Amino acid sequence: MKKVLVLGGTRFFGKRLVELLLQDQDSEVTILTRGLTEDSFGEHVTRLAADRTDEAALEQAVGDTVWDIVYDNICYTPDEAAAAVRIWAGRAKRYILTSSLSVYDPQPEALAETDFDPWHYPLKSGGKTDISYQEGKRQAEAVLLQTADFPVAAVRFPIVLGTDDYTRRLHFHIEHVLAGRPVGIPNPQAEISFIRSDEAADFLHWLGREGSAVTGPVNACSDGTLTIGGVISIIEQITGRTAIVQSEAAETDQSPFGIGASWFMDTAKARSAGFSFLSLSEWFTELVSSLTHSLRQDQ
Repeated sequence: MKKVLVLGGTRFFGKRLVELLLQDQDSEVTILTRGLTEDSFGEHVTRLAADRTDEAALEQAVGDTVWDIVYDNICYTPDEAAAAVRIWAGRAKRYILTSSLSVYDPQPEALAETDFDPWHYPLKSGGKTDISYQEGKRQAEAVLLQTADFPVAAVRFPIVLGTDDYTRRLHFHIEHVLAGRPVGIPNPQAEISFIRSDEAADFLHWLGREGSAVTGPVNACSDGTLTIGGVISIIEQITGRTAIVQSEAAETDQSPFGIGASWFMDTAKARSAGFSFLSLSEWFTELVSSLTHSLRQDQ
């Protein structure tokens, strides 16, 4: 039996990943969280409780078990990555880090994995209060890929969307349009990548099984892009309301998608390894429609 550990598996795409793993008859699934969020997995998983930022507690929780796969959805800093390198030295056969599109700076062309090179990025220490989210993810990749004695894949996801998105980023736009509130968008023509939460889970699951030869950074997003203005147009069509778009707005009205320049990824590496991504155009409008219906019922 494969021993699989998931750090951060009680909500959003982490929860969906655990649900997929539980369908694998050859896997024993363990989840590690702080123990603050209930889950619906019953007796089908083993649970470990520890604060990810407490290295001693984390090491005690995972013990001496040798894990076939460690999925790390909650590593945000070089200090956390360095702790993982120490804790799982000789104890992980494969390590899959959830990284981010944020490691890249925006550019007009599709971003390939080579546009940020974690193998030659200067290492530094730091926690969440010391560095930005972007730098934290860059450093997490760099520390793991440069110093770990186990194979590492770093999955670069864009913004993940779904009915289960606890950050409610797409919800924000629909709610603002329905309420007639302004939405701050500095560049409506900027293109962006997205991935749906179930697709993100599918990719992580595939990477741990069929994609086991993939190491290093790998981009993962739905096929196609949308402009931020295009997102708003779809919301207008579904809601029947006209959006109030402003180049500048109060912080509470600033779009979570309000990027100043295009920011989207090329997925040739993952596709050449055998993964087929969903088409963004086929699911985005359906998701907006589903969320709009739900939000209107809540009003």
